[in-house]
Amino acid sequence: MSEKPRERDIVVEDERTLHSLGYQQELARKMGGFSNYAISLSIICILAGGVTSFHQGLSSVGGAAFGLGWPLVCLFSLAVAATMGQVASSFPTAGGLYHWASILGGKGWGWTTAWLNLLGLVAAVAAINLGALRFTLDSLGPLLRLDPSRWTPATQTAVAVVGVFAICASQALVNHLGIRLTTRLTDFSGYWILAIAALLTAAMLYFAPSLHPRALVTFSNFSGARGGDVWPETQSTALLFVLSFLLPAYTITGFDASANTAEETVGAAFRVPKGIVNAVAVSGLSGWVMLCAVVVAIPDVARAASMGPSSFGWILGAVLPKALAYFIFAGIAVAQYLCGLAAVTSVSRIAYAFARDGGMPLSRRLRTVSDRYRTPAVAIWTVALAAALATVYTPVYEIMAAVTAIFLYISYVLPTALGLRAYGRRWTAMGPWTLGRWYRPLAALSVVGCVALIVIGMQPPNEKTAWIVGGVLSAMGLIWFGGARSRFAGPPEALLRRAQAVALD
Repeated sequence: MSEKPRERDIVVEDERTLHSLGYQQELARKMGGFSNYAISLSIICILAGGVTSFHQGLSSVGGAAFGLGWPLVCLFSLAVAATMGQVASSFPTAGGLYHWASILGGKGWGWTTAWLNLLGLVAAVAAINLGALRFTLDSLGPLLRLDPSRWTPATQTAVAVVGVFAICASQALVNHLGIRLTTRLTDFSGYWILAIAALLTAAMLYFAPSLHPRALVTFSNFSGARGGDVWPETQSTALLFVLSFLLPAYTITGFDASANTAEETVGAAFRVPKGIVNAVAVSGLSGWVMLCAVVVAIPDVARAASMGPSSFGWILGAVLPKALAYFIFAGIAVAQYLCGLAAVTSVSRIAYAFARDGGMPLSRRLRTVSDRYRTPAVAIWTVALAAALATVYTPVYEIMAAVTAIFLYISYVLPTALGLRAYGRRWTAMGPWTLGRWYRPLAALSVVGCVALIVIGMQPPNEKTAWIVGGVLSAMGLIWFGGARSRFAGPPEALLRRAQAVALD
């Protein structure tokens, strides 16, 4: 049998599964297994968070943040991804985390998870694009005779807001024009990220005057002015090491994108969980190798740490030939733009799925699918605008990154905790991809780790995030008990019954 007829059979089975969950196939199901993996790989993007948040690791305890802290957090993220994959295999819908929480805990938990995931992903788009703009101006500015460091604070804020608005608008347009175009770009992004990361790794190891592998296990105290005031002055190396976890925690997020595009993926019940886990594993390993290469090549770790947010650019400029450094900077800038593009895809699918069940204001509009392009056009433009407006509130990258990590990990931990409680009781139907007896211990580890990362993300100088998160949770409580719980019906009964149905072959 040829591949195309076989693929059509799989699509028919996917649509039948979706129909059994209470939904019609409205989005174009065009994504293959690699494309589903590539969209999560693109949002994780080690060339985005790993570069723009590099200083949060280096200016904490130095090289040990990369040699020891990065793999520790990535192993935890892999546990989160694996437990997420098992649930995604059972319930392959665009609602992702929202549907899982509804099925495993009830519509109230689903409503809460949906809003936290939406807000986290909107903050992620804002942080990605703001970080990309700042990185591009700082690294490539000299070619254009621009020096952002000499701009007034008002000018810097204006450029940040206008620049992020323009970037978000272009990403929304590409998403509007169809999943096929978006898929081609995110497929390219998957290859591009790994190619530029490999080039950077090889170049740093080759051109470094000397290599310092011991730096990867060396703990230093770069708090206060010694680290460019990235972290407040403290004598606790242990605290600084824990704070460095925010670098990998922020970088290795957004892998739920594979689940959010489940209704556009062929063979979703098997390919979505594989996409989630593979994206985290590949990003974690390749990011570790790349960042370790940068660290061992640093000529003067103390001097680099003192530069704070400018440390990454200074290191590459000090080690690499100028032309090669600029080429790598440009390659990173392209990867960061495509990272934001994939993030818009992911968050728009959550908004579409939530609106489809009446969970958002103006749900009838937000659930609209373009007849021509078969994309959730209104949801796409709405989330892109929301991300741009978030930059108006706080044009500070570090706060946006911390808010992103906190909201996303809360939305990750809720369905995981609910699944841990429901597993084998109310949740008996497993998909074709399952962890078996490993699900319970990995789910428990995920819950504990997520709570710890949330606490870490609220530590100074990011204490403003505690007010943001507290304010959002309080507002959500008032809205829910003030009337949303009576108006919001939740997912279809067919989807809720799926938790106790016999798993489909």
